[in-house]
Amino acid sequence: MTTTAPEAGRSPTRERPRPGRRPLTLRRRESRAGLALVTPTLLVVVAVIGIPIVWTIVLAFQRVRLATLRRTGLFGELTLDNFDRVLHTPGFADTLWTTLVYSIGGTAGSILVGLVAALVVRRPFRGRTVVRASMLLPYVAPVVAMAFVWQVMLDPQLGIVNDWGRRFLGWDAPIPFLSQDSTALWTVIAFEAWRYFPFAFLFLLARLQAVPGELEEAARVDGATPTQRFRHILLPQLMPVIALLGVLRFIMTFNKFDDVYLLTGGSAGTEVVSVRVYQFLTARTDIGAAAAQAVVLAVVLIVFVAIYLRFFARRGEV
Repeated sequence: MTTTAPEAGRSPTRERPRPGRRPLTLRRRESRAGLALVTPTLLVVVAVIGIPIVWTIVLAFQRVRLATLRRTGLFGELTLDNFDRVLHTPGFADTLWTTLVYSIGGTAGSILVGLVAALVVRRPFRGRTVVRASMLLPYVAPVVAMAFVWQVMLDPQLGIVNDWGRRFLGWDAPIPFLSQDSTALWTVIAFEAWRYFPFAFLFLLARLQAVPGELEEAARVDGATPTQRFRHILLPQLMPVIALLGVLRFIMTFNKFDDVYLLTGGSAGTEVVSVRVYQFLTARTDIGAAAAQAVVLAVVLIVFVAIYLRFFARRGEV
């Protein structure tokens, strides 16, 4: 058998693409590869986060109690009674106000303490590494241990705070910080600011170290005081980070449950919305009302995030 060689000057024929099928470009191949890599994570997120969110919203519109949960279907009888009962239950407005005060106070306190800590360790000094590492302890330590330490410190009979207050500050009687209406909420706010200031500290310190030293040096040569240098040079550089920290910490604090519950159990004027949801779920076994309160909580957070994106996010980009 003999084979004929292709004629001189004529290139071998190429396989033509099938009609109706476009060849894949490099960008389309990269997009498909990226989608294939992201799909497993996306499925896990949908299963772990998406489905519980949808199920919570569905339960918020149904009259469901713990005893009837197994018989509740996805397309049951929908009603607004849960929201009506939640919004008109005595104490809901006070709980929402307490949550706002707690969230704003804890957010502002943690950012302020974190800013002061970042300014303190910004310049090199002996032992700075040890000081930086020790500042992370409140954030990385278990919340149960930290709450127990604070309870022991603030105990009216055995706590070191009341002991020092009577010795050095002349207190006539011990102060029940965690069980007195006038002090419990502010004590919980102080705990929130102390425990989570390392979160703000890390962000602010990273931004401070990125500020060019020539700016401060020029201001120092011009005779600017440390306060003026902070106000006119450092603070404008930090404002985008502070705005981002504000919205992140507000969302985290607004949803906070464990800190308040471990310290006071929601008593003495410290009942926040998350603790109220837990009480509706456990004490009253009213799953529908608890889900409705969770939805209200999410709507409030969405409003605050929308305000942030509308007024602060664009300024930070500029």
